Amino acid sequence: MTTMTTMATKNTTNTKVLVASDLDRTLIYSSAALALGMPDPQAPRLLCVEVHESKPLSYVTEHAAAQLRELAAETVFVPTTTRTRKQYQRIRLLGAGAPPPTYAICANGGHLLVDGVSDPDWHTEVLRRVAEACAPLAEVRAHLAATTDPSWVRKHRVAEDLFAYLVVERERLPEEWLAGFTAWADERGWTVSLQGRKVYAVPKPLTKSAAVREVARRTGATLTLAAGDSLLDADLLLAADRAWRPGHGELADSDWTAPHVEALAERGVAAGEEILRRFRAAVRDHR
Repeated sequence: MTTMTTMATKNTTNTKVLVASDLDRTLIYSSAALALGMPDPQAPRLLCVEVHESKPLSYVTEHAAAQLRELAAETVFVPTTTRTRKQYQRIRLLGAGAPPPTYAICANGGHLLVDGVSDPDWHTEVLRRVAEACAPLAEVRAHLAATTDPSWVRKHRVAEDLFAYLVVERERLPEEWLAGFTAWADERGWTVSLQGRKVYAVPKPLTKSAAVREVARRTGATLTLAAGDSLLDADLLLAADRAWRPGHGELADSDWTAPHVEALAERGVAAGEEILRRFRAAVRDHR
């Protein structure tokens, strides 16, 4: 009886605070992104949380991993990513053998996963919004094919039949092309975001914030916390009650902020740790 009462109390607590966090370069870091963090003499011990084709891809610090497990036990923790479902499902955020979070948001809000399965009603509604407000994906892909150059584009990709992205040689990417493509896409209802070696073109109605609001509605959350580093996270941060961004990334580079968004000084994996500390402190304050 005591165990059942404790579990019921915990589940009630979980419905109160929703934590929606971007993953790549916010909580988890690739080998390349680790260079954003602490100098080698101060480097923390790392845990691999993503393996693909037998190669380790993404990491968190040991301390961040412990904080993340505690946070997931205290809140409705919702990984919120631009990754496809397949890419997301490679990640073991809470450790090997641990069940994944009940809710996850993939494809920048295009898929709302519930126990690992995409909610078909949500996906249908997203497709309707995109069709009503944006130029079709085929038009964007055709423009990318016509205006880019193999000297600086390594790959053309489509994610979940929802949006397009390029893998580029960042040092060769022409600034004038990026500015021109951003303006062209904006006129057609699309957002352009440069993240590391990827240039994303995403329909404006395809947002993380809309999916997070749906999870908050379903869970009855009374407080929403969020974190992210890129332009595609800006709507998520604005929709939250409190939010944080690291000292690196697209938002930091443009000095983007809002009254309820805290800009952290920490970069790289150190920022991941600090974001998790801020999340847990906010949960304690809320109680």
